[in-house]
Amino acid sequence: MPATQFICPSGQAVPIKKCLLSCSENKRCMFLPTLRAIAKSLDRKLDKPSITELLVGTREQYLKKTYEYAVNPKDQLYAIHGTAVHTINENHTDGNMLRSEEHTSEERLYTANTSGQMDLYGQVLTKEDNTLGDFKVTSSYKLMKALGIYKVDVPTGEVYKSGLKKGQPKTKKEFRYDGVHYRMDWAIQLNTYRMLLEAAGYEVKDMVIQALCRDSGLRIAAERGITDSVYLIPINKISDHWLKKYIEIKSSRLEQALQNNKVPALCSIKENWHGRKCEGYCSVSSQCRALAEQMNILKEIA
Repeated sequence: MPATQFICPSGQAVPIKKCLLSCSENKRCMFLPTLRAIAKSLDRKLDKPSITELLVGTREQYLKKTYEYAVNPKDQLYAIHGTAVHTINENHTDGNMLRSEEHTSEERLYTANTSGQMDLYGQVLTKEDNTLGDFKVTSSYKLMKALGIYKVDVPTGEVYKSGLKKGQPKTKKEFRYDGVHYRMDWAIQLNTYRMLLEAAGYEVKDMVIQALCRDSGLRIAAERGITDSVYLIPINKISDHWLKKYIEIKSSRLEQALQNNKVPALCSIKENWHGRKCEGYCSVSSQCRALAEQMNILKEIA
C-alpha cells in the first residue's frame, strides 16, 4: 500500500488526505500544490514491481506494500524535482525520440517479472545516436562515489617544527579520479531499460546518466571534488543473463513473501548502506524494528 501519512514539522503524523484538506498545524510547511504532487508520486499502483522497487531490500519493499507508513514530505522533494526535470526534457524533444502510436519516452514497458519507465531514448546527445538517457537528482556524496573520486595524503616536503607532530612530514589532500565507480544500481536500472527496448525491437548504442547535483555550489560538494552542477556519466552494458537472473530472483522473493504473508529476512549490508539507511533514510524502519522485537519475544517464549 502507498504511504498514508505525512510527518509534520512538529513530528506529528497526519493522514495525507486530512493534510490536503486542511493543515492541522494551522501553517503550511509548503505549497498545497506541492503537497498534492508529492502525494500523487507516492500513490503508484503497478501490476508488476518496477526495477527501482527491486533494487531495494526485499524486506523494505514488502513492508511498504503491506503496512501503512508515514513520510516526511520534505524528504520527497528531490523525487518530484526529478519528475519535473523529466517533464521539461520531454517537452523539448524534437520528435525523433522514441515516440509513436505504440511508445513514448515516458511509457512503462513490461517483462514477465518487472517493469520500467525510461526517461529518454533516441537522439539524446547527437542527431545520429540511439542513446538511452536517464535523469538523476542526487547528492555530491553519491556523485563522488559514482565518479571514482577520492582523496590521498601527499607529502609537501616540509616538516612540523613544533607541537605534537614536531619532526613529522607535512601532507596535503589531493583528489584522485581513478577510484572504483560505484554505480551498480544505476547500471542495473538502465540495462533493464535497454533489455526492454531491445525486446521491443529498438537498438541501444549507448546508455548515459545525466546527474544533477542537488548540493552543487556548497562547500561540502567542493570538498568531495564535485565542482559542476551536472555530470554526464556513461553506463556500461552488463550481462543479460546475469541481469535476468537478478530480476527473477528479486521479483520471486517479493512475490513469495506477499503471497505467503511472510516477512522476508533483514536487508543485506549493501541494501541498508551498512546500517545507515535504517537510522533515518528508510520510511518503514519503525515497522521493521517493531517486527524484529516481536520475533525476538516469540523466540524467548518458545
